Amino acid sequence: MMNTKYTKLAMLVASGALSVALSGCGGDDGNPGNPGNPGGPAAESIAQLNLDVTQVAHQGNSSVITVFATNEEDMPVVGLKDFEIKKVAQLIPVGASGAGNPASWQIIGSQKTFTDNKDGSYTFTVETEGFNPELTQRYNVIAAASTLQDGITAVPRTEYTEDMASDGSDAKYTKNVVAAETCNSCHTDTKKIYHGYTDLDTCITCHNDELAAGRRVEAGFNHLIHNVHNSAKSWGKDGSKDAVAAHAIVQDNCQACHIKPADDNHELAEWGNWSRVPTMETCSSCHTDIDFKTGNGHPAQSDNSNCIACHNASWTEEIHLAKSTDKRDFINSYGLDSSLSVSADSIGTISVGIVDANGNPVDVQKMIGQIQQLETITNVGPNFPIMGYNPAPDTDYKKVVINLVKAGQLQDGVEVVDNRLVANTTALPVTASGADTDTAFTFIGLGVCNDGKQAVDCGENIAFTGMKADLVFATKTGEEPSTRHIDSVDYAACIDCHGDSFDIHKGSRHPGFVLSDQLARIVDGKEVVGVDGCVSCHTPHGTYASGGNRGALEMKLHKTHSDFYGLIGGDCAQCHNDFNLDSYKVKGALATEGGYTTPITATCTSCHSSDYMGHSLNDLKNFGAIVDGTFAEANDAAVAGTETCLFCHKPTVANHGAVQM
Repeated sequence: MMNTKYTKLAMLVASGALSVALSGCGGDDGNPGNPGNPGGPAAESIAQLNLDVTQVAHQGNSSVITVFATNEEDMPVVGLKDFEIKKVAQLIPVGASGAGNPASWQIIGSQKTFTDNKDGSYTFTVETEGFNPELTQRYNVIAAASTLQDGITAVPRTEYTEDMASDGSDAKYTKNVVAAETCNSCHTDTKKIYHGYTDLDTCITCHNDELAAGRRVEAGFNHLIHNVHNSAKSWGKDGSKDAVAAHAIVQDNCQACHIKPADDNHELAEWGNWSRVPTMETCSSCHTDIDFKTGNGHPAQSDNSNCIACHNASWTEEIHLAKSTDKRDFINSYGLDSSLSVSADSIGTISVGIVDANGNPVDVQKMIGQIQQLETITNVGPNFPIMGYNPAPDTDYKKVVINLVKAGQLQDGVEVVDNRLVANTTALPVTASGADTDTAFTFIGLGVCNDGKQAVDCGENIAFTGMKADLVFATKTGEEPSTRHIDSVDYAACIDCHGDSFDIHKGSRHPGFVLSDQLARIVDGKEVVGVDGCVSCHTPHGTYASGGNRGALEMKLHKTHSDFYGLIGGDCAQCHNDFNLDSYKVKGALATEGGYTTPITATCTSCHSSDYMGHSLNDLKNFGAIVDGTFAEANDAAVAGTETCLFCHKPTVANHGAVQM
């Protein structure tokens, strides 16, 4: 096949008064072609499908739209079949549909049938309703994951949206409150978010005011998007507050998504509309106790015309940013100064002091009444913990949980010694043989009652905030403890989604753990924060009553982030900065749904089925894996290193499916 490169600038199409002369694709390979169309061969494979609206013409209630398709080598793609203009829409500007209303897309047409011009271009004739040449026009084009007409050549699912003026020139105005890149920092692009769609512009175009009016207010994008990302909505199956706190990603931090563009980037013309255009639809997504129509919790409002009269931009911004700013400041006002020691008879002694923002000790005795929960979770073996919710078969090794303080009360067995809270564990299964089990470790969480700005005595209806967590290690021999690897996950990626004040697992059982610089260790001369404290609970033997997706950290993180509304979606770089493949040498069997599985296979199958990987269950067993076997079988195989996966598979962050034969 010729290595032909087609440049769109070579194809200039003459058009009428309402037609557009846009860049296309030219026949510059020396072979004849129709005027304005490329000659030469079409693409024979399509790893990436690129789409471009190259021409539009409007006549009455009909619009003729030409879309050009190329592959990753800029070669024309001929023979698309599952291809459509999902929506043609036009933008109703701010205030045009009613005083105080935000800009909204109005759908005026769609078309699934087209003419394949056999040169990479496709022509759609769309019947439109209410076309207004004065408004910005939007064309949302979708190619389904399918094949070409030959039934063989694979076509990747592709969504493409282009906004333009009705004469085909660049749009002078569009609705762009949040950048797609911001969404993609959590939701990897090309991974479906819900009911098959992957692109922010597709979501916004469909979830417009008309959809909300025809169904329910929750269907409108400005309500829907806030409702699913803030802590006012329960995502838990049981509707519990625990579920709310654990899964509300942005946790009332508007700036997690509404990010001001750099001074030299003016592409997000409406980025500030979150504070400049308050509406009932948006506000009710977080303020769920208000009914604007009936006047419950707020003076009755029939429309959005009066909102800005009281809720001006500076006041709205101050109110909404103050909560997250105050929370961050409060979290940073305290820290933990913890230690762990293990006696010769294997008793662990946990000692916790509290310091202020400058590192100075705080009077613990006076602060006890302000502590909702100070929880310590102790385990043994940082790389392969041997204690947990579910003890290993033939053992009674359960993780040791000690609440030093609960609901403002010092707990039984806890003493205040030299301004520190001190408690002893039961005997721990620590060893003295140079193994990972020589090391005990304690993960510590602190929840402090507060009024939003400063600590207050705990009581009924008094809120509390999860503070910075701490993690300490010890051996009974006094030798250097072993520590878990923390060089695989880029912790900054965690912050990108969850924020630097995300108090994970805050609720009735836990105080909330903010993972921060307090957990940092020095790795290769650099301070690195890890999630290694999480294995104190998320052990190889699973949590609560099951293994599987509630099990080991190696599986739990993958399952949670791949299944949950399209997060990650196979893009390892969303979280990983490296893979430490040597870590498997110090891991053992992991609990899976039907028993125990060797660690490499368990980790891979937390995302992929064996069929997806191209290996049957028997194949995996032939490669040295134990799948859903007994703990003894799987653990012995792990210790012996029988899994041969990494003989051929050489996964990297950029390509975790890389194979080296």
